[in-house]
Amino acid sequence: MSRKCKLTGKKPNVANNVSHANNRTKRRQLPNLQDKRLYVDELGRFVRVRLSTRALRTVNKKGLMPYLREKGLKITDIAI
Repeated sequence: MSRKCKLTGKKPNVANNVSHANNRTKRRQLPNLQDKRLYVDELGRFVRVRLSTRALRTVNKKGLMPYLREKGLKITDIAI
């Protein structure tokens, strides 16, 4: 399973660890992804999705279906 948010498109970022001696080594900054079951009133059932915590906060505020319409997505695009 890819480390990418299905709603926002957040994905790992590549950056450097910088030591006190200014040595640089590559590192990955991973998004905070969560597997959640969300209840959708319009469908009357639960949907399993993998989304970032930022997207989860937005879904809690707006609702899943209005947020999907805003992004131009469908349930089948994001469901696990």
